[in-house]
Amino acid sequence: MDKNTIWAIVLSTLVIIASYLILPKFFPGLNPAIGKQAAQTQSVETAEQAEPQELDLSAMEEDAAVFDDADAEVEESKNSQPVIAEQKYTIKTDKVEVVFTNKGGDIISYKLLDHKDMDTNDFVQISDNINSRNRTCAISFGKADSKIIDEIFNTEINDKTITFTKTMKVNGKKTTLRKVYSFMDGEYVFKLDVLIHTADSTGLDVGGTAYTIRTSPQIGPHYDPKQNRYERREFIAYNGQKYKKIMLSNGQFKEYGKDFIWSGIAGKYFVELVIPSAPETIKSCWYSSSVEVNDYANAQAIIERNAVSGSDISDTYYMYFGPRNDKDLKRYNIAENNGWNFGGKKLSQALQTSGWLNWLEKILKVILEYLNKVVHNWGLSIIIMTIFLKVIMFPISKKQSLSSLKMQDLQPKMKALQEKYKNDQQKLQQETAKLYQQAGYNPASGCLPMLFQFLVLFAMYNLFNNYFEFRGAMFIPGWIPDLSTGDVVKTFDFNIPLIGNQLRLLPVIYVATQLLSGKITQYGQAGASGQSQATMKFMMYGMPLMFFFMFYNAPAGLLLYWLTSNVLQIFQQLIINKMMKEKRAEKENGGFVSKEQKVLPPKAKGKKK
Repeated sequence: MDKNTIWAIVLSTLVIIASYLILPKFFPGLNPAIGKQAAQTQSVETAEQAEPQELDLSAMEEDAAVFDDADAEVEESKNSQPVIAEQKYTIKTDKVEVVFTNKGGDIISYKLLDHKDMDTNDFVQISDNINSRNRTCAISFGKADSKIIDEIFNTEINDKTITFTKTMKVNGKKTTLRKVYSFMDGEYVFKLDVLIHTADSTGLDVGGTAYTIRTSPQIGPHYDPKQNRYERREFIAYNGQKYKKIMLSNGQFKEYGKDFIWSGIAGKYFVELVIPSAPETIKSCWYSSSVEVNDYANAQAIIERNAVSGSDISDTYYMYFGPRNDKDLKRYNIAENNGWNFGGKKLSQALQTSGWLNWLEKILKVILEYLNKVVHNWGLSIIIMTIFLKVIMFPISKKQSLSSLKMQDLQPKMKALQEKYKNDQQKLQQETAKLYQQAGYNPASGCLPMLFQFLVLFAMYNLFNNYFEFRGAMFIPGWIPDLSTGDVVKTFDFNIPLIGNQLRLLPVIYVATQLLSGKITQYGQAGASGQSQATMKFMMYGMPLMFFFMFYNAPAGLLLYWLTSNVLQIFQQLIINKMMKEKRAEKENGGFVSKEQKVLPPKAKGKKK
């Protein structure tokens, strides 16, 4: 050994001894080990840049998680980054505030700064149900049921970009994982780059899968599925042509094996979409609704990435975490309309729609939005639009009622035909059609108006039950502060079966008007057959009672529409009843008059000279 080397060893030894013996006497508050660790926390290096460091293997075994399942084994590398304590980091834009943990390099909080949670009076929390086993954007090596990486990552944050880096052993092979999150002002989309480097060119293959990445365990805001039956969670996917929606119930863990260009989890008003820049690299997608925390079930999409044979993986995912409304989603249909220059994926397909009635819903939405621009109150806009629709549909309702009057007159002749041709169905159909033709009665005339009204009802139901603009929209202060939820008069300390712990006034008024409307309609149908009377009684008493429990917790906007419709129906039915009474009086005076037989009433014949 040469002289210089010996002197270097001696001097190094003296420096080490001095740092542990002399420095604490003059600087008793200084612990060199702590200082060293703090310096390592502030100075973040990537796996390729960091010098190998000797670590306390016993402490590593205590603090570092070991992933050992049927598919993969992930353990801490002896030469990886130093083990440090868990820390949290925050990135904030004008749209979102995101909190990260260096455990796994995952998201543990994602708040939308433009949207308030009505229950907590805080911002809407998209990353709900977070726990130590499941976090937003967590990665696991292997299949969808593999444990997430729970190691401490080195972290580097730069303005609106944050990078997490970790070197581990995956199936005995040294592997470096880097996650880079990038955010931008004015955008609900953020970019996540996943970079993986393996020690050799054999690549990353854990049972045919390289890794999985996931959405939040649950979408906020938090809700009670037992109380709020109008809130739900859906798995959604789009392949460029077809849109798929799967309603989630508790305890599901199923594979969606079809191709897609994006997939995710949607709530009533908010949605999380994962859009891989290279969909062909995706192996499969799973949706999970397992119960992890208390009784609150997850609603999560887990995406499996195909295995890779090379030494490097470089994947990019665009994530839309935001409101499920047309204004914000359609910005990402065209690249020029957003800061990411991202487009062509038709994210607006993730909107709530009425399916093939979507065209009717769009028309109603345009009318509603135009009215709100004039009156500046969504509740008043609902009332005005309901009046408008009732006026348009009055001729249809009138025709339906008069048609039922004709059917009552034909009942005796119908019974006679049925008795006469009871053994000859073909002849009975011929004679029945002939009777209808002579009377000028079209059997479909009573069904078509009702069908049209049901189409409008379904479209209105979906519109009012899901319309994003109703969220937080006040109608009457102190009574209906939010059209997207039920009105609340009083909250009890106990639950009432089928109702809950809140007293609501709108459902009570709705049922009262429904009963009154049914009574008036029944009066107008006087003279109907026994079967028709039985049907009318069920419609008058049974349906309102059933609807009371079904729609007790319905959004106030939807009940306001039905309540207004019932009130208008009462006045409309009074007018129709008067017309039907006049028609009956005319028939009593002159008998039934068909289109083919223009017979004058008896009194008119007597006056003829």
